[in-house]
Amino acid sequence: MIRFLGLGAVLFGALACVAWAANKPETVRLWEGDAPLAQGKTDADIPTLTLYRPAEDKANGAAIVVCPGGGYGSLAPHENKPIAEWLAANGITSVVLKYRLAPRYHHPSMLNDAQRAVRYVRAHAEKWKIDPKRIGILGFSAGGHLASTAATLFDEGNPNAADLIDRISSRPDLAILLYPVITMEEPFTHFGSRKNLLGDNPDPKLIERLSTDKQVTERTPPTFLIHTLEDAAVLPENSLRFVAACRKAKVPVEFHLYEYGAHGFGLGGDDPILSGWTAQCLKWMDKRGFLKPAPR
Repeated sequence: MIRFLGLGAVLFGALACVAWAANKPETVRLWEGDAPLAQGKTDADIPTLTLYRPAEDKANGAAIVVCPGGGYGSLAPHENKPIAEWLAANGITSVVLKYRLAPRYHHPSMLNDAQRAVRYVRAHAEKWKIDPKRIGILGFSAGGHLASTAATLFDEGNPNAADLIDRISSRPDLAILLYPVITMEEPFTHFGSRKNLLGDNPDPKLIERLSTDKQVTERTPPTFLIHTLEDAAVLPENSLRFVAACRKAKVPVEFHLYEYGAHGFGLGGDDPILSGWTAQCLKWMDKRGFLKPAPR
């Protein structure tokens, strides 16, 4: 089907291109040399961050690391650049994480990449004009699991590390989990993600440790979640478990459970209900101080 755009849409697209041309994304390696546990030197072995800067007059000093989904075996394009551009349009510096994937990699490589991403952004806070106390993490599906591991299995950094970035805390200041994989336990786990992350016969201790609802503490950052009852790929019990754990630990949490919608809807497209999650998320981030104007 061929669709013709109106003049207004064409002009809007042209203006958007002009705006983005002033802030072209830039990609950096998470480690200058080989990443920990590297299996080679190909593109698949090199985790990176792609930085999307907001327009200077909109930048508010907050930053969010974006973890696309894909079952730990791929990175979904619609949960990548479009999300980063949405965040940047609202004044937030967005940093898309290209983390390592199965079958070449398994845990802990993915978590190493996510923790390093938070540390890296915090280490470059002054250079990128970011508030080091307003750095969040966002993830979809398996990327939501990765974001939830970063939000629960963080550390304060190693003060004796030779790499100065490793001396910095990996704790995100908030987490946004979108139809996330949370548990590695049957019957509610997403088996494809579990296999890619932990292999065919995972150690029961790893299953428990990577079931992030069991790792929530009072230090888990404030969390925003969305899921749908119709999600047959990643069952909503995943989010429900995390929400229950947050409530028990008295972690601030907001959860939107939609009646309809299949897995993987990203920004929500043309659906008037599902696409509304972005506005709800912005309101929540505003309450958490992530949209306040940067000091001039």
